[in-house]
Amino acid sequence: MGYELRVEREIPLGYTELARSLSAETSPEAAGAGFELRGLREAGEVVVRFGDATHTIATWSTSACRLVGEPASDWQLAQLAVLSELVGGRLAGEDGEIYSIRDGILEQTGSASVLEFGKLEEILAAGPSSWSE
Repeated sequence: MGYELRVEREIPLGYTELARSLSAETSPEAAGAGFELRGLREAGEVVVRFGDATHTIATWSTSACRLVGEPASDWQLAQLAVLSELVGGRLAGEDGEIYSIRDGILEQTGSASVLEFGKLEEILAAGPSSWSE
C-alpha cells in the first residue's frame, strides 16, 4: 500500500454528485479531463485513459463518502489534483499537506514550505511513468 491522498470537502461527496461532476454532459471541465466513474454506487473507481491503457486515479466508497488515491507518479498526482477541483474539494495527504493547482502549476503546500512539481499541462502530457522508474 502506498501513500494515501484523499479528496476532502466541507460537505460529504455523494455518489450522485460525483457522477454529475464527472459527466461530460454536465461539466465542460470534466469532458476535457476524460474521467470515467466505474463500479457500483457502494464502491467504485475513477479512471482515465492515457494512450491505450486505462489508469485508476481514485477509489470511491459510499461508507466514507470520499475519494482516495495512491499515486505512483506525478501524472497520477496531477490527475488527483484535477479530480479534487472538479468535485469542489481539496487534495490532502496523510501528513496534512495539501496538493493543488495554482496558476497552472501543480504544488504541495506543507506547514512551512511550498514544493512545485511543475506545469500541469507538461505533467499530464508526459503520462503515467512510475516514480520508481
